[in-house]
Amino acid sequence: MGSPFPCSPAIESERLRGLSNFDLLDSPREAEFDAVVAIARRLFGCTIATVTLVDDHRQWFKASDGLEGDGCRRRDSICATAMYEPDLLVVPDLSQDSRFTDNPIVATGPCVRFYAGVPLRPNDPVLPGIGTLCVMDDRARDFSSADADLLRQLGAMVEALIRARASAAATLRLSDEVKRGADTIHLQNAQLRQAERMVGVGSWRYDLRDQSIVWSEHVFTIHGLPIGDVPPYDIAMSFYPPDARTRLAELIGRAEDRGEPFDFESDFTDATGSVRRVRSMGEPQVANGAVIAIVGVFQDVTDRYQREQRLQLTASTDPLTGLENRRGFERRLDDAVRRARTGNEPLALLILDLDGFKSVNDTLGHEAGDEVLRVVAGRLGQGAAAHAHAARLGGDEFVLLVTRPRDCAKLEALVETLLSELRYTAERRGETVSTSTTIGAVRFCSDVQSPSDLLKRADLALYEAKRVCRGTAVVHGTPAIIARARAPLKLVHS
Repeated sequence: MGSPFPCSPAIESERLRGLSNFDLLDSPREAEFDAVVAIARRLFGCTIATVTLVDDHRQWFKASDGLEGDGCRRRDSICATAMYEPDLLVVPDLSQDSRFTDNPIVATGPCVRFYAGVPLRPNDPVLPGIGTLCVMDDRARDFSSADADLLRQLGAMVEALIRARASAAATLRLSDEVKRGADTIHLQNAQLRQAERMVGVGSWRYDLRDQSIVWSEHVFTIHGLPIGDVPPYDIAMSFYPPDARTRLAELIGRAEDRGEPFDFESDFTDATGSVRRVRSMGEPQVANGAVIAIVGVFQDVTDRYQREQRLQLTASTDPLTGLENRRGFERRLDDAVRRARTGNEPLALLILDLDGFKSVNDTLGHEAGDEVLRVVAGRLGQGAAAHAHAARLGGDEFVLLVTRPRDCAKLEALVETLLSELRYTAERRGETVSTSTTIGAVRFCSDVQSPSDLLKRADLALYEAKRVCRGTAVVHGTPAIIARARAPLKLVHS
């Protein structure tokens, strides 16, 4: 663990004086701080979030979510190290950091592994922090630059709340009780509105007793609406696509009936017609044992979602051919089999193996081999295969997922055409090598047990076609050998 006082006595004394001036230590719980740690815990998916204050001998939680107790000794505090950092302290795995290996919350309970904390400097940005806003998890994890930016913004929100609280306290000392209350509410609301803008999060409340809905200003902004009257429930739901509308209504109903919180993400079209991605989190508000309202936060996560989609596309694409790779195809096949089984949608699968591809590489070189793969990939996106989904499984093996009803019904004719369309002759420096394609095909039927079972049947058909004659095809479950149109069938003699 780090030194308990990594600064001069004079600076530490000034830091403690600033902490004391805010009169926060041992103060009652306050909803604004509780809301921040609840939002932080949910946004980062961590097990613990706290607003921690550190004096000369202990750390104390102004707010905590996911952690019992109200603090611990300063020498056991990770936040007591973080508050001296110029920016964030991020430790992906505390058990691997010599400063914290022996810390009780790492070595015993609650066995925390990940920590990220931002110093709180509401009074003087030059002095060490009076504490931190931190998130912790019971597993080691990474923390992206986007996560770091969001934690800084939430830390700024806490600092704003602390300053707002201090301002409100000063007002209370100078004004009568009514004026003090009005000024405090106004100041806190202004600070919260500013914090909402900073972190891109709005808040809402749905009162179940009179069906009224209250939105904060940023919720109107995300909807692309002017600040004013909140639209009725049905109109508010219309911003979502039909399937998301149904799911969100179900989650709200479960929160009302069972007291279950929810965290929901969906596409969303705002009032200007712009398509966004939004995240809505809600929790029941209970009074006298009954749920009286659902309260939550609303966030525009479009930028983050688009980054994730781009990364997912890159991870699922074969860089040579531009087709989907095995990883992406297996997810697509899972969905197709599920639809075929539950919705009786047609489905057929073709595995295509290039004949003579090794000779292309050996004779003409790998550049020519790459050209063959790109040409085949291009032809799989047009002609007979234009309405099917193609992927490269690896090497010289491709796959086609066929879902158009007439293609599935006339699968043999489709396969025969593909045998002709996928023949290719590669040429380099006056030498030529011809390639063809052998195909194994299968139709989905009720006794298919799984996607892997469907792949296995197509593979068996491919093996049978290769055994008889390369450049032909077999449909699983049928004895006929399919050859390309007007091509002589030369059987392989063993």
